[in-house]
This record gives sequence, structure tokens and C-alpha cells, in this order.
Amino acid sequence: MTISPLMPKATAVWLVENTSLSFDQIAQFCNLHPLEVKAIADGDAAQGIKGLDPILTGQLTREQISEAEADPELRLHIADPKVRLPEAAQKKGPRYTPVSRRQDRPNAILWLVRNHPELKDSQIMRLVGTTKSTIQAIRDRTHWNSANLTPLDPVTLGLSSQIDLDLEVQRAAKEKPAPAEAQGATLLPAAVTTAPKEVPEEPAVPEKKSAELNVEAVFAKLKQIGGKNE
Repeated sequence: MTISPLMPKATAVWLVENTSLSFDQIAQFCNLHPLEVKAIADGDAAQGIKGLDPILTGQLTREQISEAEADPELRLHIADPKVRLPEAAQKKGPRYTPVSRRQDRPNAILWLVRNHPELKDSQIMRLVGTTKSTIQAIRDRTHWNSANLTPLDPVTLGLSSQIDLDLEVQRAAKEKPAPAEAQGATLLPAAVTTAPKEVPEEPAVPEKKSAELNVEAVFAKLKQIGGKNE
């Protein structure tokens, strides 16, 4: 793949005016046709274009130009930049959905809305490549085909990968954690589960007074009293 310099015609104008490079050399470096370079030299093309110095822009060095001027067969190449700039991160837009799958998107949106209500509209848009108005219409059941929609897993439909779906669900869970009662029972600490259970003491039952009298003991007592009186 041929890499063209910055503003190739302006660079060609400068090289024609300030160097003795051949038309072929300039055409090869600027990715132009030799006849187009000849037209620039003759003043028939690129009129009004101000020349751009490739040395100032760091695309060529003075040594490269001097060597090429001495050897017409030498080809020029863009010099390696002295400063490496980090590549700009590409922003992810809405996922592209093939035409054959687009009729399944409302079913996938309905599945996501029902099974993962914690997902934001922007997350659903990334997963299935839809619009916010479509999501809102399905939430409000005002979609033109609401009566015929069936919730279907977007992974099964091929609209999203399982990894992307899990990632979006995890992000939503971090931003909006589920309430404690919805998370189900949790494990108790080991100190609680392994501690000996205290057995409650049974309340003491008061002794019942015998309702029955000991007849023999009563008569013995009476005899004893009678004997003393005599």
C-alpha cells in the first residue's frame, strides 16, 4: 500500500520549485502521475496552490533529497516520525445488524427488557444495534407490532455474543446493585454457624402439695395428744 504525503499536490509543487528531482521521483513520492507533475512544472496544473515543505513537516530529510538528486533511480520514502503518537481509540457505535436479522431485533429487545430490566437503553442499543425510540416503544407496548412480539434471546438469534451480553449485565449490576431481598439468602459467618447452641433451661415445676392426707399419721398424732391429756 502506497502512503501519500500530507497534501501531495502542495508537496509536489514545493519539490518542483525547490529541488532538481525528476518528475518520476516526485510522482512516486507524492503518489501522482508523472504527467501531472510535468503539468505542475509547466504551470498548467495546481495553480494557486502554495508549496508545502516536506522537510518542515518531517516527511523527508535534506539528506534524502540530496541523495535522490544525485541518483535519479533512487526512490523517496516518507521518513519515520520522530515522535510516536498513540493510536486514537475507535469509538464503538451501535452494533451493525445484517438485514436478514433486523426483523428479529424487536423480539430480542423484548427479551432483554423482561429478563434484564437493569440494562440501560444505551446498553441495549450496543447489544442489538437499535434505536432508543424503538426500545421505548417496546417498553410502553406502543410498538406497531407489539401484539406479535415474542421474547427471544439475542444470543440465540445471532444479534449479540454471550460475552458481550454478560459484560453489559455485569456493568449494569455494578452501577445498580439488586436489593438485598432480591439477592436471596446469604451464607452466615462461620463463627455463627459453628457456635454451640445454648439449650434453654426448662422452668422449674413447683412441687404440688399432696391433696391427700395420710390417715395413719393423723390418728397417730391424735393418740399422742390424747395420752398427754390423761
